[in-house]
Amino acid sequence: MSELLDSKQIIVYFVYLIASFFFILGLKKLGSPKTARRGNQFAMIGMLLAIVMTLLNEQILDYTYIIAGLIVGGAIGAVVAKKVQMTSMPEMVALFNGFGGGSSTFVAYSEYMRVSSEATAPANDVTISIVLSVLIGTVTFFGSLIAFAKLQGIMRGAPITFKGQQVVNALGLVAIAVLGYMLTGDYTQEQYLLIIIAISTLLGILAVIPIGGADMPVVISLLNSYSGLAAAATGFVLSNNMLIIAGALVGASGLILTQIMCKAMNRSLANVLFAAVGTDDSTGTSTRGDRSKVTEYTPEDAAMVFEAASSILIVPGYGLAVSQAQHIVHELATMLQDRNIKVRYAIHPVAGRMPGHMNVLLAEANVPYDLLYEMDEINEEFQNTDLALILGANDVVNPAARTDKDSPLYGMPILNVDYAKSVMIVKRSLSPGFAGVDNPLFYADKTMMLFGDAKDMMTAVVKELKDS
Repeated sequence: MSELLDSKQIIVYFVYLIASFFFILGLKKLGSPKTARRGNQFAMIGMLLAIVMTLLNEQILDYTYIIAGLIVGGAIGAVVAKKVQMTSMPEMVALFNGFGGGSSTFVAYSEYMRVSSEATAPANDVTISIVLSVLIGTVTFFGSLIAFAKLQGIMRGAPITFKGQQVVNALGLVAIAVLGYMLTGDYTQEQYLLIIIAISTLLGILAVIPIGGADMPVVISLLNSYSGLAAAATGFVLSNNMLIIAGALVGASGLILTQIMCKAMNRSLANVLFAAVGTDDSTGTSTRGDRSKVTEYTPEDAAMVFEAASSILIVPGYGLAVSQAQHIVHELATMLQDRNIKVRYAIHPVAGRMPGHMNVLLAEANVPYDLLYEMDEINEEFQNTDLALILGANDVVNPAARTDKDSPLYGMPILNVDYAKSVMIVKRSLSPGFAGVDNPLFYADKTMMLFGDAKDMMTAVVKELKDS
């Protein structure tokens, strides 16, 4: 019997090792738009192996609820994935992060209920793991709900702050540490854990409400990391190696991505979390600048400018995502390439509302991966480019980031669109971006403004080019 058990465990660990390999390979492939689809497939295979082996290894006697959960959850996931627009991908990712954290909280709490009913007290490391899982999972769940509400427009996107907010957060963490210590002394006191959940709920809300829309890419990647850390803590609670490995991979990759996002904005994580930078949104119709001081063009004018150019760099922003202009922009680019005009796309790391948002949108429109260039690869090319076409981007092309030391954008690496020979900006108004900073590029002599919805404007330009 002992030998049979040992053989079974060897098989389990071997399958877990294979699943881990697929997870790591999937993460590696996700590092490039060209291989991201394959990376998702590898990760799916790894997760399937992990789930199947875990269910077989735990000697479950009744699979009724598990099968029901798989059917209901799978159906909901399939419907949502089919119906969700690519523009709403950040909101969906925020919800997924939240569900991951919430599930960790429920699993940890149910495990606490099981061990607290036993006569023998659990080891302190188990109790500490339960507290950590509940804390991180609950913070992730409610923080993700706030992020979703901000992204969806259910609540205002501008930072929400109050005096002493950070002190309240610090006191909350101290209270959880004290309650966790008390729970290790008397694991039967369920009210301690319930209070920890209540405080964690408050911390999750307070952690995200002071963060503005401009910093949403960082928030989403950070919450993704939290969901992984919560899963890893739950793995220690359940003594499940696969959950520990998967959670650690998600947690580590999320933290690395968060650091990359902060570096792309030249800001520290503390500044993102506590500086309260941002306004309600960047796509409103309010105008801060003087429209009479800009050079306004029509689609007919824009078509002539395109025809006269020999090289064009397209800079997509959230305005492109909102108007769902990616398909018509791809059609425009194809038409220009057919006329021997060199067209490429310049992608800023924090363009949009989540990491990789622009890449996902352009991939949906079948834009060739070879035409997508990251900021570091393309920035030097603007000075040799006839026209920089900006579609709904704002903060990531604002020259004030280089010169205005009082600006919240100061020091943030930007795309050097102002170095291009001509600049064309498609925007609904002169309203500032998420950072709330007016853009001097709007009023530059070589800048042409097309006021309107990005999809409508580009559709009109394509029509003019076809007619010509």
